[in-house]
Amino acid sequence: MEKSFSESYKAAGVDVTAGYKSVELMKDHVKRTNINGVLSGIGGFGGLFQPDFSGIKEPVLVSGTDGVGTKLKIAFLMDKHDTVGIDCVAMCANDVACAGAKPLFFLDYIAVGKNVPERVASIVSGVAEGCVQAGCALIGGETAEMPGFYPVDEYDLAGFCVGMADRSKLIDGKSLKSGDAIIAIASSGVHSNGFSLVRKALNIKPENLNIYIDEIGKTLGEELLTPTKIYVKALQKLMDSVHVNAVSHITGGGFYENIPRMLQTGHKAVVRRDAVNVLPIFNVISKTGKIPERDMFNTFNMGVGLMAAVPATEADAAIRALKSIGENAYIIGEVADGEKGVEIV
Repeated sequence: MEKSFSESYKAAGVDVTAGYKSVELMKDHVKRTNINGVLSGIGGFGGLFQPDFSGIKEPVLVSGTDGVGTKLKIAFLMDKHDTVGIDCVAMCANDVACAGAKPLFFLDYIAVGKNVPERVASIVSGVAEGCVQAGCALIGGETAEMPGFYPVDEYDLAGFCVGMADRSKLIDGKSLKSGDAIIAIASSGVHSNGFSLVRKALNIKPENLNIYIDEIGKTLGEELLTPTKIYVKALQKLMDSVHVNAVSHITGGGFYENIPRMLQTGHKAVVRRDAVNVLPIFNVISKTGKIPERDMFNTFNMGVGLMAAVPATEADAAIRALKSIGENAYIIGEVADGEKGVEIV
C-alpha cells in the first residue's frame, strides 16, 4: 500500500495515505477486543468470526444497528472524541442483549470530512472500549473520507452488532404476566438520545459546556459526553439469576415509546412516578428549557436506561443480583391488564 497514492485524488480532498495511517494507529485498540472466534484482523474485505455453538441447541443470530446521533455535536465543540465510540457500541449491543443474546462482534462506520488519523484512532479507541465492556470483538469497519459532504472538522459514526442466543432462551415478552414486577436499572446520564432537544433547551455553545454545575458535580460538557451505559453483563447476570420475561432499552422516545415494545397485547406497564430516580441533568434540561414533564418522559431515559419485567416473587432476587455487580436497580412499577401502553402514576 505504500505505493498507493493519487495526487489528483488528494487535490479533490481525499488522502488515501491518511487512511492507511488511521488503520495503523487503531490496530492496538482493536486487539484489545479479540475474543475466541475472531479469525481475521482489520484491513481485509470482510471480518471473519467463527461462533461456538457448544451448549446451544437452536442458535439464533440477533443483530442491531444504530449511530450516535447529534450527541456528536458536543464532541465536536469539546474536541473530545474518545468516548462517542462507547455510545455507538452501547446503542447496538444493548438492543441485541434485550433479546437475550450475547453480542459476538461489532463493525463501525466512520464518515469524515477530512481524515485526521489521530482523531479517527481516538474515535476507534472508544469503539474498542465499548466492545470490551460488551464482551464482543471489533472485527472490521470502514472510514470514508467525504470532502464537501461533511465539514472538515465533523464526522458521523454508526455501527452494527451481531449476537447469538439459544432460541429457547430468547426474551420475547411472550411469558409476560399481569403482576410482574418492572425492575429499573439506572442510566449513566442522557445516553445518546434526545440531543437535538438537549442542544435547543440548553442553548449549547462552546462557552456553556465549560460551566460547572453544582447540582451535577461536573461541567455541562463532561456530563453530556458521559458515555451510554452498556447493559450486556447486567442482563447476563439477571438471566442467570431469575426468569426475565421482557426487557426494554430506554432510548429515543423515552418511556412512552420504548416500554410498550416489551409488552404483549392485553398488558400495560404501570410506572410509579415517585419511584423514578431522576438524574439531576434531566432537572436542568427541564427547568432551563421549560419542557413539560410528559415531553421529558417521552424523549429521555430520565435516569432509567433499561427495564426488565420479572415475576413478582423474584423481584428481590433480581435486585440483589444486579446490585452484586454494582448496578443501581430498583422496582419502578408493574405489569397490569389493560390496553397496551404505559401509565405513569
